[in-house]
Amino acid sequence: MTLRDALSRVDTIIVDTGGFQPEELPQVFRTVARELAAATGASVRVEPVPDPASPEPGTFHLGRQAGESGGEAQMEGSVEFKLNQEGAGYLMAEPVRLLFPFVTHLLRDRIDDDLSEAADGITVTPAFAWQRSTFDFFLTQEGRSQKDLDRDTYVRRLAESGFTHVEVNGLAFPAPWEPGSPGEAYPMFYTYCPALDQFVESDLGAGLYPSDYLSANLAYLKSNAELAREYGLVPGLLCFEPRNVPEEFFQRYPMLRGARVDHPFRSFQPRYNMTIAHPLVREHYGQMVERLLDEVPELGFLSVWTNDSGAGFEHTQSLYVGRNGGAYLIREWKTQEQIAEAAGGNALRYLRALRDAGRKKNPEFRVLTRMESFYGEHDVIWAGLEDGLEVEATSLVTRGWEMPYSHPRYPDSREFPGGSVYQQAFAPGEEELIDELEGRSSGAHFYFSAGPHWLFAPLVGIPYPGLVHARLKLLHRNGVNQLAQMGGTHPPEMVPFSPNHEILRAFQFDPDLDPASALRRIAVRWVGEDLAPVLQRAWGLTEEAILAFPHVSGLYSVYGFTWYRLWARPFVPNIEAIPLEERAYYQDFMCTTPHNPNNVDLSRDVLFQLTTAEKSRLVMERMDSGVWEPLDEAIEVLSEARVGATRSLGDGNAVEDLLVRLKAFRCWLMTQRNVAAWVAGVCGYMEAETDAGRGACREVVKEMITRELENAEALLELLDSGIEFMATTDKGETPLIHGQNLRGLVAKKMELMVAHRADEPYIDPDYMERQAGMSCEGEREPVWPVPEP
Repeated sequence: MTLRDALSRVDTIIVDTGGFQPEELPQVFRTVARELAAATGASVRVEPVPDPASPEPGTFHLGRQAGESGGEAQMEGSVEFKLNQEGAGYLMAEPVRLLFPFVTHLLRDRIDDDLSEAADGITVTPAFAWQRSTFDFFLTQEGRSQKDLDRDTYVRRLAESGFTHVEVNGLAFPAPWEPGSPGEAYPMFYTYCPALDQFVESDLGAGLYPSDYLSANLAYLKSNAELAREYGLVPGLLCFEPRNVPEEFFQRYPMLRGARVDHPFRSFQPRYNMTIAHPLVREHYGQMVERLLDEVPELGFLSVWTNDSGAGFEHTQSLYVGRNGGAYLIREWKTQEQIAEAAGGNALRYLRALRDAGRKKNPEFRVLTRMESFYGEHDVIWAGLEDGLEVEATSLVTRGWEMPYSHPRYPDSREFPGGSVYQQAFAPGEEELIDELEGRSSGAHFYFSAGPHWLFAPLVGIPYPGLVHARLKLLHRNGVNQLAQMGGTHPPEMVPFSPNHEILRAFQFDPDLDPASALRRIAVRWVGEDLAPVLQRAWGLTEEAILAFPHVSGLYSVYGFTWYRLWARPFVPNIEAIPLEERAYYQDFMCTTPHNPNNVDLSRDVLFQLTTAEKSRLVMERMDSGVWEPLDEAIEVLSEARVGATRSLGDGNAVEDLLVRLKAFRCWLMTQRNVAAWVAGVCGYMEAETDAGRGACREVVKEMITRELENAEALLELLDSGIEFMATTDKGETPLIHGQNLRGLVAKKMELMVAHRADEPYIDPDYMERQAGMSCEGEREPVWPVPEP
């Protein structure tokens, strides 16, 4: 007899209210009861059960484990499940956030298992105590404006996939309330990780933002928290803090001015936060935390990111304009060491204030922070981590943004996004630092991503389930207990088949699973026995291509692909040969200022050198020798099976869906390859000292243009496929997300590439300085003339 057979004999499900006041019964119990009722046809009752471990035949009890507190104190938690052949059984979990993902695991992954193990009763400990969505692309970040986004089904998929915690503080509007100067890029960054003062106000900060704006944002946060409650997820916050406030605040309170926190290249006006060294400001932050927990008492965490998007800690080394801040922390002529000690201590005092305010309402409230921005104060911050103060990181053994990890295929490269499936090693010393934090009742949350956002943006649904399993296994084997999952998950309406997240859930309750067997089970469920090998083969070949991808730049592999409009801008030998008004269709929507060299040079961004001609030649060689063969084979395998799959499964089946996504992935990879070719050809031409060298570079550019034109044609076909393979908004294009007009932009790109394909390669070496003489108040032409190539 199987579990399916035994569940069919359940006729009554009783939700045990024992241990709860009726109004305190977590909503997830009713949600799970509905799931089980739908699977069994049973009726549902909600009542106290004197002995939940001894059900009558045909009766299934659902409740909390006996003798448990119900709080976060039980770190890992567990699930108890028992079911016999008479349809008598129970499911008990502590904490209750494990209920919904376990039931999904039961009904999808184990439903056809032999009953014998469950008949004796099983206790399952999850692989990870926390699986937290971090920088949740669709729920709270720029993807919240995704066309036809259904937040209910999205949060449901989070829970189905094994997530236990979810960030809920997104803005209710596509754009933030942040005035700026003409031409600057900075206001758009306030859509990211919105600060506490975007939802509630303190006594000190009263009136800084419109009340209807705050009310709408708070309503959005609360509705997300309600969805989290429905599925048992613990809601929390991810904020860039301490963030700048409107300048009018400092007209009122000039002595509370803190640090300048803007990026001077991306912003055209200084932005300052309040000085957290002052007790009145710390009280301001504490009030906001308390007021948010008054609205949503179950908020369980606040993750603080800093030194970006208008946020930063006073006098820390990583502030964009250098160490600076208010008057209360540092007097003149201190050493770097003394400043670091004071700045680190000030940051810790602030984090403790947030934690203590939260714990007035929720005794288990935690505050987390990233360590990268504290490279100058690392030792001070690390020494102060304690109960309720935790860190999230790609690695604990490094300082700043450098990683002690190399690309698994190319040991000379560290260009890949940290925490992704390319991070396939675990450095010596990581485990010892994890143990050290746990010994102080603190903890470490390691970054991980199974898509979207943190790889291959703006694409969604790219499958690499085997690599997901390998990364999970690595982390679990080395003692990691908490995951910060960058990007969240995919909306099921956009990505109905998500093998990465299926593996995520299965691993959570069975870390010893055989990945090949698990993937076969998933494939059979989606396409049947005959076609399952097709999906499995395509997944494996896709992973070979992924591992062969050398990454032109880590920035272009993630959100930078959208920021810099790589699918909309023309790849031509001399971008400035196109008149500015003809470039406006894409350049006005780039995440750049008018003097950002990326406008005319794909190898650079602000003052960063993203790549070089030499590195780009190596990227081209590696892509051409390693990426296309496995990816094209995967596409061929799916193409051959497509007609049969459509005949047996209908349109939109898993074979057809994956075929479109892999073709889109090929377009994305080809554009990456052509970025490298552009840099190798155009930058190489500028560096060449001989006619022969310049001639060779022109051939590279010529071939690049041909390839990118063919690639654009392929992309246009996919945009008409009916499969949503990328994030887009119907609320108007922004620099952070593409709109519904991409088809027209690609056509315009092709037109300009054809018109300018024979131009001589050129990049103005003085572009940045020249553009700085351009007025941003209506005049589009710079004061300096454009030099002749």
